[in-house]
Amino acid sequence: MVSTTLDLLKEELPLKEETLFLSGESKTGLVLVDIVNGFCTVGSGNLAPRNPDKQISEMVEESVRLARGFCGKNWPVYAFIDSHHPDVPEPPYPPHCIAGTDESKLVPALQWIENEPNVTIRRKDCIDGFLGSIEEDGSNLFVDWIKNNQIEKILVVGICTDICVLDFVCSTLSARNRGFLAPLKDVIIYSLGCATFDIPVHVARNAKDVTAHPQNLTHHIGLYLAQGRGAKVVSEVSFDS
Repeated sequence: MVSTTLDLLKEELPLKEETLFLSGESKTGLVLVDIVNGFCTVGSGNLAPRNPDKQISEMVEESVRLARGFCGKNWPVYAFIDSHHPDVPEPPYPPHCIAGTDESKLVPALQWIENEPNVTIRRKDCIDGFLGSIEEDGSNLFVDWIKNNQIEKILVVGICTDICVLDFVCSTLSARNRGFLAPLKDVIIYSLGCATFDIPVHVARNAKDVTAHPQNLTHHIGLYLAQGRGAKVVSEVSFDS
């Protein structure tokens, strides 16, 4: 039934996916969204997968591949880490990724990037990373990263496709359209480099205060909405030799 529904959704809300070849001709930055234990590592918290999850595992693998490619070329990388104060809730979600816990650490396969000179780490306490990059003085670390590195394109990967990734992309597109992010031109989402969580309908029906969130459907919807706002969606990413 889910497969049939997904096929219908893809037919009615089709994605236009392209192929991205990274050559260095235009300055491209990589944005990693919340690839932390609390969202990706089995059993690591209230919002972590309960069992091994193919979509999430592939997202992590592709994100690591891209991070190694970007760091190998010394290209700019901006990594969000979800990190919350224990006394500040984020409704409608249960407590998650509390600062100082393992939940709020990058997955083991990505922890090495914290020592890379081309990587900017941003711990955020809200869904939208663009807002989460605002400093107390009103400046924005992400905006500064774009301008200081003269980035023309960003490639976005991470979790969740339809929540943190989508919100960040939409805010970034709005800021770009208002002229706040020059010289940024393109916001690109890598579909295999993104993932979301899975709460099947039958599980939600038998649980209290739980909303259904079928993974493949919401992943597709997140990509579709981002594309409708002006993002490009790609299904393949490769580097020059």
